[in-house]
Amino acid sequence: MAHKKTHLPEKICPVCNRPFQWRKKWSSSWEEVKYCSERCRRNK
Repeated sequence: MAHKKTHLPEKICPVCNRPFQWRKKWSSSWEEVKYCSERCRRNK
């Protein structure tokens, strides 16, 4: 059964200025996450 993913934390990427939402792989390091993708991280 599928779950609705509402009310997830959100941040704005400083490189592309787009909002991105919390992902399970970031569960332990959400406070340190700054960029929405590896591409944005490389293109600081």
